[in-house]
Amino acid sequence: MKQKDQFDNLEKHTQWGIDVLEKFIKFVKERTEIELSYAKQLRNLSKKYQPKKNSREEEEYRYTSARAFLATLNEMNDYAGQHEVISENMTSLITGELTRYVQELKQERKSHFHDGRKAQQHIETCWKQLEASKRRFERDCKEADRAQQYFEKMDADINVTKADVEKARQQAQLRHQMAEDSKAEYSSTLQKFNSEQHDHYYTHIPHIFQKIQEMEERRIVRIGESMKTFAEVDRQVIPIIGKCLDEITKAAESIDHKNDSQLVIEAFKSGFEPPGDVDFEDFTQPMKRTVSESSLSNSRGDGKSEPKFGGKSKGKLWPFIKKNKLMSLLTSPHQPPPPPPASASPSAVPNGPQSPKQQKEPLSHRFNEFMTSKPKIHCFRSLKRGLSLKLGAGPEDFSNLPPEQRRKKLQQKVDELNRDIQKEMDQRDALTKMKDVYIKNPQMGDAASVDHRLAELGQNIEKLRLEVQKFEGWLAEVEGRLSMRSEARRQSGLYEAQNPSAVNSCAQDRESSPDGSYTEEQSQETEMKVPATDFDDEFDDEEPLPTIGTCKALYTFEGQNEGTISVAEGEMLYVIEEDKGDGWTRIRRNEDEEGYVPTSYVEVYLDKNAKDVYKSLEKISE
Repeated sequence: MKQKDQFDNLEKHTQWGIDVLEKFIKFVKERTEIELSYAKQLRNLSKKYQPKKNSREEEEYRYTSARAFLATLNEMNDYAGQHEVISENMTSLITGELTRYVQELKQERKSHFHDGRKAQQHIETCWKQLEASKRRFERDCKEADRAQQYFEKMDADINVTKADVEKARQQAQLRHQMAEDSKAEYSSTLQKFNSEQHDHYYTHIPHIFQKIQEMEERRIVRIGESMKTFAEVDRQVIPIIGKCLDEITKAAESIDHKNDSQLVIEAFKSGFEPPGDVDFEDFTQPMKRTVSESSLSNSRGDGKSEPKFGGKSKGKLWPFIKKNKLMSLLTSPHQPPPPPPASASPSAVPNGPQSPKQQKEPLSHRFNEFMTSKPKIHCFRSLKRGLSLKLGAGPEDFSNLPPEQRRKKLQQKVDELNRDIQKEMDQRDALTKMKDVYIKNPQMGDAASVDHRLAELGQNIEKLRLEVQKFEGWLAEVEGRLSMRSEARRQSGLYEAQNPSAVNSCAQDRESSPDGSYTEEQSQETEMKVPATDFDDEFDDEEPLPTIGTCKALYTFEGQNEGTISVAEGEMLYVIEEDKGDGWTRIRRNEDEEGYVPTSYVEVYLDKNAKDVYKSLEKISE
């Protein structure tokens, strides 16, 4: 019974040991999940702050501070990888191994306790046999004593026949024999039991207990080794994690504030000259600017009478319109438009009643009004350039940028084209070698099949070289202008010292387009401020104004006045400027023919997108 109690205690203890092992496995498994989750969050964090491709953020990473931050993000990605390594190693070296060991341990424990129960049952069976033999021997002995007493009683009784006495004697002898046999069987069973009991307590049970002890000790050693592995897995990645942290420190130490500041200077350096001193304006003398029609018509000949517009014979009088359209702007839009033909029905006039009548004003008054309204729209070039930028098309020569920025863009374009040329030449060289191989070994391929591709590559290379020449010409022009800055500044300072009263008549032609870009006009063409500066003929080569819609002529109109254009009924034309409230609409037939027609004579179809952009540009210019 005591032995059975010990087996129960051992069974409980070994089960507790297995529970501890399984608890440790669960702990490690949850640790691996935490490591994986942490690594995933670190990777997502690093990815979240990585610069997006083809975005402005990529440009910002040319600064050392931004590159250090990018290096930190990359190192954090590697740092997350080490936590993934921890999770993988713990899963393979601890969780997987211990799970298999627990299954083996359970089978071994089950086998040992099965052997113990079997030995216990065997000794209990031997004990039962011994008890049965003992009871049988005791019973036979008692039966033999009673038979002997009965025989002696019968033998002493004289009244009993001899036959009955003999019978009692035989029965007593039989009982004695049975008692002797039971004694012998009991003795044999007792010896066997003693032997089995000795083997049970000194051999079988100690052996089973020894196996259970060894099993339990192996479990304890295994859980200790697993705990050591748990620490070693972390210790193995510490050098790599330390290296990641060292790289982050190295990236932080590589930040160069001077270099970053210089990059900002290079990125935003415009190359423009600082503005000159503001001149004193004397309001004590009344000034009245009047221009006669005769002086207007001869403005190019005797422009020296007006310091602001005098100068060279080849000058740019108006900064925002071509010279051959000056009269049309000054006269035509301000005349009242003629009414539509009397036979027309009201429904045929899509633009409503005719514009209100106006008194024709003297040309000199229109000229003065034109001059005073100049600041509203600096020049049509700015307007067109802003419109093209709003619509997503910039000038090919990057003339909308400041000089220094333009030089950088042109240099980048030249480098890009040279790289494309190199790629095409590499392909041509490879195909040439392939053709030579085909010529030497016709069985490998047809050499004539490569000729077409070689011709295409030659054409592509020639086109790219022409493009390079074009951009290199623009680049040389910009670099030449920038190199002349210091000389121009020196000459300008010398002239201002000699002629201080006349310098203020020079117009600054550096201006902002509606979207914040820059144009290079007078400052790059003259390179210094002088009083005799005129506008050149550059606007004569400008592209026409963008169209904002189309129109259909409802009636025939004979454009007899300056600035108007003749149209035929049913003719389709382009609209380049809508009615501003004066009853006139500006249209174009082709690049060389444009002018004003009465709004009531045409049916206008404006393009909504172009109209919105055009109106927004007008608001900006105002």
